[in-house]
Amino acid sequence: MISSSNPIKLKNERQFRRLALLTVVTIYLVILAGGIVRGTGSGMGCPDWPKCFGQWVPPTDVSQLPSNYQEIYSHRGYADTVFNPVKTWIEYVNRLLGVLTGFFIFLTFLSSLRFLKTDRTITVLSFAAFILVGFQGWLGSKVVSSLLAPWMITLHMLVAIVIVGVLLYVTARSYSGVIPKDTIRSRSFVNRFLILSSIVLLVQILLGTQVREEVDYVAERLGNANRDQWVNYFGIKFIIHRSFSWIVVLTQLLWYWRFYKEQQGGVLSALGKWVMGLTLAQIVTGITLSHFGMPAFAQPIHLTIAIIALGIQFILILLLNKGVVFSGQVVPSEGKVVHTA
Repeated sequence: MISSSNPIKLKNERQFRRLALLTVVTIYLVILAGGIVRGTGSGMGCPDWPKCFGQWVPPTDVSQLPSNYQEIYSHRGYADTVFNPVKTWIEYVNRLLGVLTGFFIFLTFLSSLRFLKTDRTITVLSFAAFILVGFQGWLGSKVVSSLLAPWMITLHMLVAIVIVGVLLYVTARSYSGVIPKDTIRSRSFVNRFLILSSIVLLVQILLGTQVREEVDYVAERLGNANRDQWVNYFGIKFIIHRSFSWIVVLTQLLWYWRFYKEQQGGVLSALGKWVMGLTLAQIVTGITLSHFGMPAFAQPIHLTIAIIALGIQFILILLLNKGVVFSGQVVPSEGKVVHTA
């Protein structure tokens, strides 16, 4: 059947695409908020979960807490920690964004039910994303109860990237018959190095989460007043992460050099330019962190830019390989999707 022949279906499919894109945006906001939480040291701003100091609305002043709150939450790292309302609300807003994301993903799943007969893959993966968000929420509670164990934080980040990937696939699949097919003579070359650069970027992101562990450790030892000296105390993980950035840049340039020569104009060209622009921004924020005293504002931006770049590269890979990754769909020359599954 041709899904774009019915005006009502066209409208429904447009609504689904907008909702899916909005959901992806909210996930990126959660990732940014998570980076702000870590950059400001607010991870234990709420020592319990899902409530915050046993309240659904967090306190704004220490007078709203029991006098022995440090004793009550001593097992959560509060034995020698003074209540900080700013950190508490930073962490709580992060949690609220997580709940909002779960709500949007549930709506995306409900909206995807319209594809159940025409392209059930969209529905199945939308449901998978919803389940993953539930798992991510549970994992978030374990991150708090583990007192921010480094490996738990890294796992939490990896699951977030997987959720983004699933939703981007669903979104791209729903757009596959709308976006015109672009032909690239060197598609095999571009595709090979685009996949390679995406893997390299993912490794770099995970290395970055390991560096964050070093940052937390050094920050605890030296204090925020000595922020400009932190970089001198980072270990081998930081050196590997900084050196690996050259491999990231090289692999990005390898595919984009050939891609730019053959792809002028169109959606793919615009996405390619966005990736290179974000790569440049990633380099700038990385240099800022390394040479200008690890400013707190640059840490979440650096991470979020990398994950957005990875997401756009994933979309590029999907669109360059429509016939393979969107199995069950046949895209006629007029751009209407025929679902064969």
